[in-house]
Amino acid sequence: MKKREDYLSWDEYFMGMALMSAKRSKDPQTQVGACIVTEDKKVVGLGYNGFPLGCSDDELPWDREGDFLETKYPFVCHAELNAILNSTKDLKACSIYVALFPCHECAKAIIQSGIKEVVYLSDKYDGTNSNKASKLMFEKSGVRIRQLKLEKKEIVISFEVEGI
Repeated sequence: MKKREDYLSWDEYFMGMALMSAKRSKDPQTQVGACIVTEDKKVVGLGYNGFPLGCSDDELPWDREGDFLETKYPFVCHAELNAILNSTKDLKACSIYVALFPCHECAKAIIQSGIKEVVYLSDKYDGTNSNKASKLMFEKSGVRIRQLKLEKKEIVISFEVEGI
């Protein structure tokens, strides 16, 4: 008997964890997840976009437009920041897998934490000032960026366990 050949690559595995984490987000428009990994492939942080601990997601706004304090923007912690804050060790030389290319605020947190690689799926805000600032800071600080191009379009997870 030979080993299974349809197992996940490391990139698929870690991006899958980031996307699974995004499923915890209660944001009605945008769900983003992040997964931080050491050089030897150990997960040391997970996060998703949501309000800070103790801030009710039923009492604060989820709107994208309106007066600043009537929108989600002053309140939401992004997935990257949550993964950094939830991390279990020093993040020097780690990689962060994230569904959406980081904004300039998250880029600063990534750089300050010592993470050396950003692996992302979507760059839907490419060309915006925030995106340009992130890319410039990553370039100046030596943080590598890599957009993932995966052959698999989906990973199906079932709670019906097979093979056990």
